Amino acid sequence: MENSKRWGIALAGIFLQMALGSVYAWSVFRVPLAKQFHWTISEVTLTFTITIFVLGIAAFFGGLWLNKSGPRIVALTGGFLYGLGTFLASLSAAKLWWLYLSYGLIGGIGLGFAYIVPVAVLVKWFPDRRGFITGVAVGGFGAGALIVAPVATRLIQSVGVLPTFAYLGIAYLVVSMVTGFFMLNPPEGWRPEGWTPTATETAQRSTKDYTLGEALKTWQWWALWLLLFLNTSAGISLISQESPVFQEIVKVSVIVAAGMVGIASIGNAVGRVFWAWVSDSITRRFTFVVMFLIQVTLFWMLPSLASATVLAVVSFIILMCYGGGFGTMPAFAADYFGSKNVGPIYGLMLTAWGCASAFGPLLIAHLRQSSGSYRSGFHVIAVVMVVSVVLPLIVHPPAKAAP
Repeated sequence: MENSKRWGIALAGIFLQMALGSVYAWSVFRVPLAKQFHWTISEVTLTFTITIFVLGIAAFFGGLWLNKSGPRIVALTGGFLYGLGTFLASLSAAKLWWLYLSYGLIGGIGLGFAYIVPVAVLVKWFPDRRGFITGVAVGGFGAGALIVAPVATRLIQSVGVLPTFAYLGIAYLVVSMVTGFFMLNPPEGWRPEGWTPTATETAQRSTKDYTLGEALKTWQWWALWLLLFLNTSAGISLISQESPVFQEIVKVSVIVAAGMVGIASIGNAVGRVFWAWVSDSITRRFTFVVMFLIQVTLFWMLPSLASATVLAVVSFIILMCYGGGFGTMPAFAADYFGSKNVGPIYGLMLTAWGCASAFGPLLIAHLRQSSGSYRSGFHVIAVVMVVSVVLPLIVHPPAKAAP
């Protein structure tokens, strides 16, 4: 009974994450808002930056809260706030500060609360498939924009940009309320029938459930934070500049570049599932080693590419590695620190996402402006990835607890 129940919870978690992942479709609002209210692209884009930064902080507090009150109330509250923030953004006509407050702050808090819930719940329900199941869950987050972007674009064309926020806010509210209701922890001590950890799994997993305070006293927690930061910084540097990169390097039109962006963004969703699934077989450590080595090669060759097709494929693979970090890291944290407190432990680790969202785009933009091309910027990132390979090679689980 419990074994079949967990798959229903997993499905609900995927749909919840898809609703939340609509935040990645923000770019479709950028131009309509700028044109209608005469805001600059930078001013409109700041809304997204605020949302992601707040998400990283709120995920930590959501993780603490779900440990005390259970995952359902946190998921429902988070979904309600994200839907409310999106709906209230429909009232931001000529009021940029209201857009920041509604979609940025209120929506970001809701995103953070709700995002951490499926991750924390599913690693407990699936100790036998930790990587795969968390990858599928956050893969839903990556796929959300693929569904919402075309829907939002049609709505903007038919009813206008502000009413679109209202319609989407109501839709997010309904989906998150329904799916959030299913977010429950398994019974204490539950494990899948007939499952026993392999020798490799045993060697790579902690024998105790760490509290957040205990985890922060280990160098391993900081090493995992840095792994997530480095991987995210690399991928998001490309994401932040994709369209102009494509136009500059292979001389395609704005329309073609937009299509290439869409193709590459699918890699973000696919990578979350693929690399997390791979990590169940080759361990989380070596999954990051492989992802870093791939990025070393691709970032180095990227500025020299002459084919739009090849550039789209290379960008797709880079974004697979970007998404792979988010798919693999929740299971990595559960392996090293136990699944009981993975909510606050991984929730605080997500601050690496917020920091990387500022660092990566600023780095590539600065290097592009100072050098006049993207070549030096992408080569610097390739070198950073070379150095980064050392980290997953030396990291290992915290010392086994004494019997």
